[in-house]
Formats: sequence, C-alpha cells, structure tokens
Amino acid sequence: MPGYLQRVVVSAGDAGSMPHVLNPAVSPTGEPLDSRRLQQFLCVADHSGFSKAAEELHLSQQALSASVAKLESQLGVTLFDRTGRQVRLTPAGQALRDGASVLLSAGQVLVRQVRDAAAAQRRPFVVAHTPAITAEEVHGLLEPVRRGMPDVSVTVVQMFPDDLGPAVLNGSVDLALRRGATVPAMLAAAVIAYHPLRIAVARDHRLAGHRAVAMPDLRAERFIVWAPPGTSFYTDFILSTCRRAGFEPTLVVNRIQGATPATAVLDYPDAVAFVTEPPGPALGGTARVIDITDPPLVPVQGVWLPHTRSPIRDLLTTGDTPRTISSPPRR
Repeated sequence: MPGYLQRVVVSAGDAGSMPHVLNPAVSPTGEPLDSRRLQQFLCVADHSGFSKAAEELHLSQQALSASVAKLESQLGVTLFDRTGRQVRLTPAGQALRDGASVLLSAGQVLVRQVRDAAAAQRRPFVVAHTPAITAEEVHGLLEPVRRGMPDVSVTVVQMFPDDLGPAVLNGSVDLALRRGATVPAMLAAAVIAYHPLRIAVARDHRLAGHRAVAMPDLRAERFIVWAPPGTSFYTDFILSTCRRAGFEPTLVVNRIQGATPATAVLDYPDAVAFVTEPPGPALGGTARVIDITDPPLVPVQGVWLPHTRSPIRDLLTTGDTPRTISSPPRR
C-alpha cells in the first residue's frame, strides 16, 4: 500500500539484482493480512464480545470465532482474553485495534484514489478547518496549491475540533487544519504555518483607539475563549501566553460557538479575544483588531491519515520550516 515504510533486504548474492522488499502488511508467516478478518476483529473489539458482533456482521458466532482464531494463529499472538463474561483485548489486541483502524482507512483512501485516477472528473481535495482558523486564512494557506496545481479543485469545510479526527479517519477529509502541536492518536501531523496573535475589542472598548498593545497591558482584561482550560490546545496556549507575560488571566467561555473569532467581543464588549485576523476595523466597524507588540505566534497544524500519499497534501505540508503568515491591515 502506498505510503508504508518499506525495509529493503539485499543479501551478498543479490548484488546487481532487484532487492527483496518486505511489506509490513504481511504477517510473520508470510501471509498477507486479510482486511475482512481485520474488520471482523474490530467489530468484536467494539462490542467486547462475539454475539453482538456476529449479529452485526450477519455471520454465525462460530464462523466469526474461527476467523479471529485464524488471525491470532497468523500473527502468533492472543488478541482477546476470553476468561470473563466479556472478551477483553490483550495488549497485542489493543495494538492491532489501533493499527487496523488506520490500515483499513488507508485502504479505503487508496481505492478512492485509484478510482479518481480513472475518472473523467476527479473528486475535490477536501480541507477541513476549525473555527479558530478563518476561511480567509485557509485560502492563504492553500496558496502553494493554487499556484502549483491550478487545475486541482479544493473544497473547504469548517468543523469543530472533535469532529476532525473521525472525518480524517473515514476519508471524508483529506487534510484537517487546527490550532495544535501534538500529534493526534492514529494520525499524522505537522505544523505548517504560524500566525501572529492580535486582540479584538468592541468599538467602545477602552483599548479600541490603540494601534498596538503590549501583553502586560492586558493583565486587567477578561479573555474570551471557546473551551475551558485543559480541553483545548488553543485555550491552553492562550493561558500559557498570559502566564509568560507575568499574569494569570481571567477567562470567560464564549456561549456562541463556530462563528468568526472576532465576533466574540460583540457578545462580551467588556472583554477581549485573541484573534489572528488582520489589524484594523472589523465586522462592519463594530469591532477592532489591534496588533500586539512582539506578538506570540500560534501554530497551524495539518493533520492527515498516515500510510497515504497525496501530491496535493505534500505541497501544503512539506518544507524546511513552517511559514509565518501575517495579514496586511484592513483599510
């Protein structure tokens, strides 16, 4: 399958001949892993038992048990602890569950890519982004593809952070963009850009007339966030940014989710919001975005399905260093 790391073994007698490529999707016995058995194994793992899994798969319990036993024999490990009333995954079973989900998803993506290659009109490349990254910023991040692959069709959709991982795993999203730095479980990721932080304020806020502010000048302000600390990278980033500036911030969680970040100050006019939008008037003059002196840089992370290849994605995610993108002021 494209994208898998391959180990090449060349013996002394093979000099000048084609190397043997060991496929990691092949078991130690030399027999390729059967995707149907993997799907059946995952169903048993999801239900913690064979009875409900067999019913869902429209198989007899005996046939399903035999399939899992064959998989265990092929791998040379025990996948389930069957001593209790419910079957439980062994450590080997847990490892297979995590890897099999990605493997099967990558296989589905490969099938789609093959069919797309034969189709007269190819499926658009789908980019999802969280509300913390504006559609305008996504358009800017797509610049390498817009310039380097002008014939490629791209569809941009907004999703909440918790929906990104499942969408990438099921193949409905090719690349997800979020504010983050840690690699999500079962996925691949890289920081592809940084945006300088600014603050948004309502037009009647005491800071609305400032062209720029320093972080310590904000210690008395309330800061609007979109999730409580400990549940969101972006909130934790804001919290640590304030602490590095020498103060403990007062946070208020926005009750309006999914809107452009600067809109938060319209509902909390006495508070400020960290944004990455261009400086100047915003939202028809009802708000203003102000530069921060020596601004903190917040990352944009691209997330995708491992063990897959995509020239479009490569244009967006590869490079020696992530770009720092600063929007020009609004007039």
